Amino acid sequence: MDALQINGGTPLRGEVTVGGAKNACLPIFAATLLTEEACIIENVPSLSDIHFMAKILQHLGAEVSQIKPNTWEIKAKNIISRAPYDLVRKMRASICLLGPLVARLRHAEVSLPGGCIIGQRPIDLHLKGLTKLGCDIEIKKGYINIDAKSLHGNSVFLGGRHGSTVTGTANIVMAATLTPGDTRIDFAACEPEIEDLCKMLSSMGAQIEGIGTHSLRIQGVDRLHGCTHRVIGDRIEAGTFIAAGLLGNNNIKIRGADPHHLMAFLHQLEEADIKIDSDNNIHVQGHPGSLKPKEIITLPFPGFATDLQAQITTLLAITPGLSIITERIYPNRFMHVPELERMGAQISIEGSSAIINGVKKLYGAPVMASDLRASAALVLAGLAAEGETIVQRIYHLDRGYEDIDRKLQNLGASVQRLSADQIPLELAS
Repeated sequence: MDALQINGGTPLRGEVTVGGAKNACLPIFAATLLTEEACIIENVPSLSDIHFMAKILQHLGAEVSQIKPNTWEIKAKNIISRAPYDLVRKMRASICLLGPLVARLRHAEVSLPGGCIIGQRPIDLHLKGLTKLGCDIEIKKGYINIDAKSLHGNSVFLGGRHGSTVTGTANIVMAATLTPGDTRIDFAACEPEIEDLCKMLSSMGAQIEGIGTHSLRIQGVDRLHGCTHRVIGDRIEAGTFIAAGLLGNNNIKIRGADPHHLMAFLHQLEEADIKIDSDNNIHVQGHPGSLKPKEIITLPFPGFATDLQAQITTLLAITPGLSIITERIYPNRFMHVPELERMGAQISIEGSSAIINGVKKLYGAPVMASDLRASAALVLAGLAAEGETIVQRIYHLDRGYEDIDRKLQNLGASVQRLSADQIPLELAS
């Protein structure tokens, strides 16, 4: 397994362009199953999760090809309804295949995706919504078997204990596009990635009202056609680079993301030197000691994104004073904390909250990544730390950040990717 070797303290200067949003691409790839015609998807990042989804679509019978860098063509003329465990287990987001398979084939047989290191993420709301649309669902031998011969429009409520469900909303929206009658989704997720999916579906001929709100109305149509769609920029990658810019004496420009997708994050950093120009580029100038302690609660969009919680934890770890982060989406999402403590951070976990006593300095150490966003938090810590940090298991990082080592190198960071045989023997696992 590869690792990243980081020598901290090097100023970051220059420009960086974020890739397309992974969390938008995955349901968008799934949505191509709704039509027999070809779909062209642009601004697709080169990530392991994207390639896994492409393999799953190919297994289902779709013709999938990368026609040029960051652009894919998918044509799902003849497809089957069974997605096996061996593929689905590698990526939890593949559960968003349920909606398009149900809509297109009136049948789906998809493996349960399994657990997750950041905590349980049940799919009960997905199944509840599909049941409201007339699906007969049976879970047997680890597979979700759905008979959708009686599919019909209905009113669906998607609220859960931690808010609305993003992939659940994607599933029900996709299913409803080809479902006879009128479907109303209340308490729908309104994340930018869901809005992007709805815009693509609309360009395919879907009839959707209320895009970007918590209430969606879908009038089912007989068929959808192909389209060309450009994926939005990745707000989480942009937020990660904003955090990097604030770690020290840095001055960077971030291109490719919509700042309006980051308003809750930017609001928490309002005393920092962050400017947005007329082209929506984000300029970040770091000044040590400029940030103040925070009290942050993660919430569904437009609240503070859970996917930026780990990154701001690193930032607050070197912000003098007492900060508190409360995780409302995934209460167990603090796997990065013990690794940050190895680097000198002072953080205690109390239930679903992290209490952070900011220190003056972090120190380089070997650390282990546990999940995608924890990986990013540890890379940020390495950039800020004194000395050398080696972040292991960065295959997590490669799931959501395209060429992050190269992008950081272009900003002047001392970052080197190590292959398995280059990792110091005492760290090899």
